[in-house]
Amino acid sequence: MITPGTWQRSSYSGGGEGNACVEIAHRPTHTAIRDSKAPARATLTFPAGAFAAFVDALKGHSAPGRR
Repeated sequence: MITPGTWQRSSYSGGGEGNACVEIAHRPTHTAIRDSKAPARATLTFPAGAFAAFVDALKGHSAPGRR
């Protein structure tokens, strides 16, 4: 079960209340993601290994227009 204290907000969430981002909850077997603006809505859940590979792939690419 994912409790309210389990969710972590990105440090890249922007100014103000910092609610323009996603939140993640790491569990031993999976990672859950939700929209910080609508936390009561559905979450996306990924196997832990698949999410780690996804994040690693993102880190390997630069944003469009940046080098």
